This record gives sequence, C-alpha cells and structure tokens, in this order.
Amino acid sequence: MRAVPGRRYLEGFCWFREGVAMAAAVAPVGVALREATQRKLRRFSELRGKPVAAGEFWDIVAITAADEKQELAYKQQLSEKLKKKELPLGVQYHVFVDPAGAKIGNGGSTLCALRCLEKLYGDKWNSFTILLIHSGGYSQRLPNASALGKIFTALPFGNPIYQMLELKLAMYIDFPSHMNPGILVTCADDIELYSIGECEFIRFDKPGFTALAHPSSLTVGTTHGVFVLEPFNDLEYRDLEYRCCHRFLHKPSIEKMHQFDAVYRPDTPSLKLDSEYVYTDSLFYMDHKSAKKLLDFYEKIGTLNCEIDAYGDFLQALGPGATVEYTRNTSNVTKEEAELIDMRQRIFHLLKGTSLNVVVLNNSRFYHIGTTEEYLFHFTSDSSLKSELGLQSIAFSIFPVIPECSGNTSCIIQSVLDSRCSVAAGSVVEYSRLGPDVSVGENCIISGCHIMTTAVLPAYSFLCSLSLKMNGHLKYSTMAFGVQDNLKKNAKTLSDLKSLQFFGVCFLSCLDIWNLEVTEELFSGNKTCLSLWNARIFPVCSSLSDSVTTSLKMLNAIQNKSALSLNNYTLLSIEEMLVYKDVEDMITYREQIFLEITLNRKQSDLETS
Repeated sequence: MRAVPGRRYLEGFCWFREGVAMAAAVAPVGVALREATQRKLRRFSELRGKPVAAGEFWDIVAITAADEKQELAYKQQLSEKLKKKELPLGVQYHVFVDPAGAKIGNGGSTLCALRCLEKLYGDKWNSFTILLIHSGGYSQRLPNASALGKIFTALPFGNPIYQMLELKLAMYIDFPSHMNPGILVTCADDIELYSIGECEFIRFDKPGFTALAHPSSLTVGTTHGVFVLEPFNDLEYRDLEYRCCHRFLHKPSIEKMHQFDAVYRPDTPSLKLDSEYVYTDSLFYMDHKSAKKLLDFYEKIGTLNCEIDAYGDFLQALGPGATVEYTRNTSNVTKEEAELIDMRQRIFHLLKGTSLNVVVLNNSRFYHIGTTEEYLFHFTSDSSLKSELGLQSIAFSIFPVIPECSGNTSCIIQSVLDSRCSVAAGSVVEYSRLGPDVSVGENCIISGCHIMTTAVLPAYSFLCSLSLKMNGHLKYSTMAFGVQDNLKKNAKTLSDLKSLQFFGVCFLSCLDIWNLEVTEELFSGNKTCLSLWNARIFPVCSSLSDSVTTSLKMLNAIQNKSALSLNNYTLLSIEEMLVYKDVEDMITYREQIFLEITLNRKQSDLETS
C-alpha cells in the first residue's frame, strides 16, 4: 500500500474546502450573474487584437513588479500577448518596478507607480483613465505563479487560454467609459463578478475614493476590509446601490464589526445570505486630485523604508468616522519597521476628510486565487465559479474527456496528455506533457512538466519546472513539495528547523533521507530566516524530463522513507531559481505545446469535415 501524507495534513485540506464552500454559499447565485459575466467576456473578446476607440477602453494599464527580474519577465509576456493579438491594441501597457531596497507593500507600489506616471506623461496623465494591477509579490503560497507572475496565472477557459490579466480586463470592460480621470487599483489574484440592471452602469465619477463592496459572511470579513456605511433611507433591495462610507475597518474581529454597526441582517428572501453579513472590499478608485495629493506626499518623503498597505493605510484614513487609532495597530503587519507608525499617521492626516464612496453590489461574488488550496478548489470543485465563468475540465488541451465525480473533477490547461495517462480528481495540470505511464494522484498541481517515463505522482504533490540560464547554459530545475507545505514559515536558527515540515514530514528527517548536511550553506539569502523557500534542495539538470524525474524521486524517497543522496547535484532554492529563470525558454515551451494542440485541432476538423 502506497504511503500518503499524514492524517492531519489531509484533514487540514478538507477543513479548508468546507470553509471555502461555506463562504461561497453566502453570496447570491443565479442566472443573472452568469449572463452578466459572459456578456463582459464576449465584449472583451471582440476587442482582442483590435485598436480601441478613445474612451472605449483604458488609456493606461500598469502592472507592478517587485524587482527588475520580475519587471523583465512581465514585459516579455506582455510583448508576446500583443504580438499574438491577445490584448486590445492602442493602449499603453506598462510595468512599474518597485525601487531596490526595503519592501514597500502595495501602498508603496501605488505611490511609486504615480511617480512613474508623472515622469512618463507629465501633466497629461491628469486626463487618463488608468488601471493599476498589483502583481509584485513572489507568490509563495501559489508557487506555480512565482516565476512568471500571478497576473499571468492561466485559467481553464478560452482559446487562446485566458490568464488573470485578460480576465481582469474583461470583468472591468464597462468601467473606463463611466469613469472620471483617475486610477483604479486592484490585485492580481482575485476575481470580482457582479450583475446589475441592464440599463445600469457602475460610475466612478465622485471626488475622493470609490470602492466596490460585496456582501460576505462575518468570517470572510475578518480577513478583508469591512465598510461601515452611513444610514440609507431607501428600503428597496437593489443589485446596485451608491452609498457613503462612515469608516473603513481593516481585517476587524467579529466583535469589532458589531461594535461599529457594520453587520447587516437580510430583510428580504431574495438575498441568499447568512443570518448576518457585512460588506467587504475588493478594488478601489481614486480621482486624479487624490492621486496627485499622494504623489506630492511621496515626492516630499523621498525614500520609503516600510511596508504600506493600499487598503489598510489609505482606506482607513477615509470617511467622517475615521480615527487615528488604527495607525498604532500592527497586528496585521508582517514586519514592524521603526518608521511604520509615523508613516501611517502622516498618511492619515494627509487623507483625513477625503470621502469614501461605496458601490454596493448585492448580486456579486469575490474569489481569491492566491493559495494552492484556493487554486485547486476553484478550478476542480467550485461549481459556482465554473458555471459563472464557463471554466472547463479540459481547456485547450489534448486529452480524452474526463468523467465528473460528484462535481469534483481534474482540470487540464494547455497540456498534451497521452490517452492512457491518468489524472485523479481534484488535480490541476497546466503547460505540461504527460506520457502513457504517468499516474497523477488526487489534489496535485503539475506545472510546466515533461514526463514520458513511468511515474506515479503521489496525492497532494506539487511539481513545477523552471528553465534556468546558468553561466550562459540552459538548465532546468523542478520545485517539488506538498500542496499544503508552508513555504513562508521560517526558523531563525538551524536548531529550529524541526518546526518546518516538507510533505507532512519533519524537514530535518527529509534532509537526513537526502543525505544533506544541516549547515547555513544549505540556505540562500537571509541566514536568520530559514525556510522551504530558501532551502537549497532542488537539483539542477540538463534536460526538463530529467529535472522532473529527479525531483519526483525526492518526493518518493520521503514517502517510502528510503535514502536518496542529492550530494552529487548542484542544488538551488526556489529563491535562487527565480534569479536564474529563463523566461524566454519557458514561453517557448508553452508556445510549442500551443502549436501542437492547434495543429491537432486542425487535423481533427479536417477528418470530421
């Protein structure tokens, strides 16, 4: 009998799925939401590869990047998309990189992007509609997006395959023509779907800030921003309501939601909600005057040395009920820098008195796809998102039809799989080639892999291959671990490594199985922050297939508790893989798969005609 990850490891995954299912059940469902979503997708599809008229689309689409390596990767992918006519033309697409040095958060990235706009366009940007997408993280909770970026995460629909960028542009397709000059700020790893009346439009035409609000359970509210709305006299239920926000709470406790009167109870059966709900945030807009105020502030301070949150630090300063207390609350901060509280207070006084308008979307859904668990759930099990977006079990791939099993299925995205290959329910395979003797267990993520030999991929395993350029030579390395492994969890000293787990097993035991010595040299980067992210455990190989096979042996060695010496290999951490990544080769590999699928489809069409 083949070993499987520990019981607690699997149970945690099940608890997550139940939690997501409960959260999804909070939002209203219906045909209207699906039809509204499909209309936006059709409209965007009509604009792909064509020049857009003035006012029809965004003047500028800007994506943020964490460093120059990520900036280059994003620019390469944007260039490919424009060349293949996958995006509307006549639009200025930019990538804005954070300055080198301390992490500055998405709030700091927003300030940096404003400075870039000013440098590029001078006073002209005061008449532009601008979409700013934050995609500057390293996606440590969804590492198949680490190399090429969260905004370029593939989705299981479309021909060619939609990525998060195209979906964002499609879902916001109606915004620019009903917006005053200003900036819409959004994140790369979430999806907002909504339905409003046929003759209605969401308008971003009020001074100050305007944010979208979605009805959510109180539990969801504890991990998002929550709006405390001003009293509203109109008792009639509407899909779209324009409200004023009294104050904004960032990741509040349930007690705090009640304390500040943020909790609502449905007074109409048409709202399929829990007995209590709150309105949570997603994207927000700021008019040009507010953006200029922030830019002037940034120019005065010069260099930013702390992480600023565009939601927690900008929105909490807005509305007549805003108070300065939140600036001293650092419970939601990953790293508390000396100047953080001072910087927050300066932003509070800068923005205090600015209005926060709220567009309440009562028939809407908010999805987050930023972790391996969320990714697997939404692509294989979530019937709501599948129905609304038209997600497919086999999306632009060569593979026989997959039988559905209790609504839970596998998901194949732009891949070529032999008909004798098996992929268990709950798993996602993207940009890969799998041969006839490959068996993928349940709840796996397989990305960018090439496996033609006999291989059994254990349930709950994660494999993602990267092309590398090392000393001018093309090499490959495949990161491999469990989908529930916490790559961000760190130990301060070597003796604390016992707290880390790899595939549900103590990391120290794994190092022993791989015959690797426990020294500081085993880790790249910061030697006081030792984690699976910067552990040098992944072999470098000369071919893609050897790379996958070798990393798979690592997983099997852990499962079977059988020794596998890695001493003869050059070993890299995931952190180092991202430094050496060869974006051009990874794009070429995906393009080869695309061309093979396209040719196969043409031949099939000829045979059936």
